[in-house]
Amino acid sequence: MATMMARYPDKLSRLRGGFYDIKNKQGQRVPFRMNEDQEEFILNRWKLDIILKARQRGFTTVIQLDMLDDCLFLADLSAGVIAHNLVDAKAFFRDKIKYAYDHLPATFRKIRAADNDSAESLRFNNGSSIRVGTSLRSGTLQRLHVSEFGKLCAKYPERAAEVVSGAFNTVAAGQVITIESTAEGRAGEYHDMVKTARQLQDAGKNLTDLDFRFHFYPWYRDEGYSLDADVVETTEMREYFSKLAVFGINLTKGQRAWYVKKAEQQGEKMKQEFPSTPDEAFEASVEGAYFGPQMLKMRAQGRICRIPVLDIPVYTTWDLGVGDAMTLCFWQDVGMERRLIDYYENSGEGFNHYGAELTRRGYNYSEHFMPHDADHRRLGKDAKSARQHAEEVGIKPVRVVPRISSEQDGIDASRAYLPTVWIDEERCARLVDCLDSYRKEWDDRLSVWKDKPLHDQFSHGYKAFETAAVRKTAKPKAATSVVVPSMSVGFRRG
Repeated sequence: MATMMARYPDKLSRLRGGFYDIKNKQGQRVPFRMNEDQEEFILNRWKLDIILKARQRGFTTVIQLDMLDDCLFLADLSAGVIAHNLVDAKAFFRDKIKYAYDHLPATFRKIRAADNDSAESLRFNNGSSIRVGTSLRSGTLQRLHVSEFGKLCAKYPERAAEVVSGAFNTVAAGQVITIESTAEGRAGEYHDMVKTARQLQDAGKNLTDLDFRFHFYPWYRDEGYSLDADVVETTEMREYFSKLAVFGINLTKGQRAWYVKKAEQQGEKMKQEFPSTPDEAFEASVEGAYFGPQMLKMRAQGRICRIPVLDIPVYTTWDLGVGDAMTLCFWQDVGMERRLIDYYENSGEGFNHYGAELTRRGYNYSEHFMPHDADHRRLGKDAKSARQHAEEVGIKPVRVVPRISSEQDGIDASRAYLPTVWIDEERCARLVDCLDSYRKEWDDRLSVWKDKPLHDQFSHGYKAFETAAVRKTAKPKAATSVVVPSMSVGFRRG
C-alpha cells in the first residue's frame, strides 16, 4: 500500500497514471489515462463549470473518476450524478464509478471499504458517498455532475427546471458543480447557461463562486477523428471548410475526409453532435422540433441575416394572449420574399401598451393580422373583442385570420411558407429561437413523441409566425411606386 501511495501521491498522478481501470470503446479493461483535453479541463476548471462538447470525448468518464477520487481520498464528502433518465444514470454508475472502484487493488479496497454498495450508490468507511439519480433534490452535496443536460432540457423541461431549483441548491457556494453536454437545440436552461457563461468569458470578467466557467471542446481536437481516404467534397462542404479557415480552423486532409463521411451518416445532426464552433452547435434542431430541416436550409441559404428596413409599408401578424405572452411579427414583402424585419413579445399588458410600442418603432403600417379569436368577446365589464380594443387605441385596420381546422394544418402551412421567408438575425433573434424550438411533447411513460405540440415559452412566438402562414383574408398592400433590391441578389446587410 505504501508503494502504491508513493507512486500515486495526488489526484493528477492517479488520473494521469492509470490508478483507475475503465472499459474502453471496445469493451476491454484498460488503465485510465487522461487525454490532452481531459487534462486541460481538470487543470483549468473553476468551481462551477459548463462544458459544450463533441460526442464521445470522454468527459463523462474523467468527471466521474475525479468525483470518485474525491470521495475515496476526502472524508465526509457527498457527491451526486444526474442523468436525463434513470437507465442512463444507473449505467454511468455501473460502468464508470463502480467499475473503477471494483477494479482497484484489493488492499486499497480493504482500507477504503464500501459500507453500502448498491446499484445506485456507494458509501465509504471514511464517511464519503456517491449516488446517482435524475434529480437529487434531497440532501446536501459538495460535488455534483449533470450529464447531457441539453438532452434533459429538451425532453424533460420540468425536470430540468427542478435540477436547477433543487439539485443546484443542495451544493453550497464554493463547492463543485460540473455540467457537460452536447447541444440539443436552443431550448431551455442548458442553452441559456452556456450563453451566460460565454458572455462572462468574452467580457473577461472575474468569476464569483456562483458563476459558471465555459469550456468548449470541438471534434477536430480528437486525433481519432481522421480518415485516411480520398472522398468527394461537395461545393457546400468546401464552402464550410473555407468558413472554418476564417476562424483559424485549418483542417487536415484526413479530418476533412472524416467530417464528410460522418456528415453523410449524421445529416442535420452533424453540427450538434460534432460542432466546430460553439455557435454552430446550437444551429441543429432540438429532437422533436417541427421545423428542423426548414431552419437548417434557411441557415445554409443565408436567409437568417441582417435585413435592411425599407421605406415601404410594414404589416404585423399576432398571437394573442391574456396571462400568456402577446407576440408580434413585423413584415415587409419584396417581390416573392417575405422579410421578417422585427419581433416583439410581452405579457400582462393591454393594447394601450402594444399601440405605444408600434408607435415607438415608427414603421409605416398597412395592416395588422390577428388570429381568429380576435373577434371573440372577452369576459369583463365591457365584453369587447381583442379587435375592438386594438382599434380603439389606433391599431388598425385589423384583419382577422380564419380559424384553421387543426394544429397540424398550421404547422404544414408554416413549413410551406418558410422557404419564402428571410429573417433579421438580430431584431428577430428571439423568434428564431421559437422556430428552432417549437416541438412535440414527449411522452415519458411510452418514451415516444406525442402527436401534439408542447405548450411552452416558444409556442407564442411561433404562433405569431403561423398567423402569417395561414392568413387567407386581405393581403398586405403592395408597394407599387418603390423599386427595392431583392435579398436573393445579395442585399443582405442593413
